[in-house]
Amino acid sequence: MESAVAKKKAVASNDEELFVGTAESEHVEMYLKAIWYIREKGDDVKVSSIAKLLNVTQPSVVQMLRKLDGSQLVRYTKGSVEMTGEGDRIGRQMMRNTRLLEVLMRDALKIEIDEEMVCGIEHHMKNIFTDALCTLLKHPRNCPHGHAIPKGKCCS
Repeated sequence: MESAVAKKKAVASNDEELFVGTAESEHVEMYLKAIWYIREKGDDVKVSSIAKLLNVTQPSVVQMLRKLDGSQLVRYTKGSVEMTGEGDRIGRQMMRNTRLLEVLMRDALKIEIDEEMVCGIEHHMKNIFTDALCTLLKHPRNCPHGHAIPKGKCCS
């Protein structure tokens, strides 16, 4: 997520640039992705449903929701979680990245979908890469699990 993820730049000995995403930004993206997914299913976004999906404690969810509220990515009040426009954009993009990577693994690479690998990659995909991947895969509409893949600019 280009704007949402803080990146550090390091220069290796032969002037190769290395970019390292912060664990904190990936954590934020996972919460936004989970909230987006719960909302996509048509369920109410509750602390308990986020905790169950992410396999974390409810107090941890409350702490993160407060942080996301402070960053204006969600509006959180006791009993209510709503995504802001920016939070929705990030959650949607994370879900798009995930589902396109799943299609890539199954259909193009002909390998078993490795969710751990997908989770490791999805945080580091820039929009230009995601759109190129979508185009390469011929703009798939559904992931291997049958869920809709959010459209990108390349799908217009």
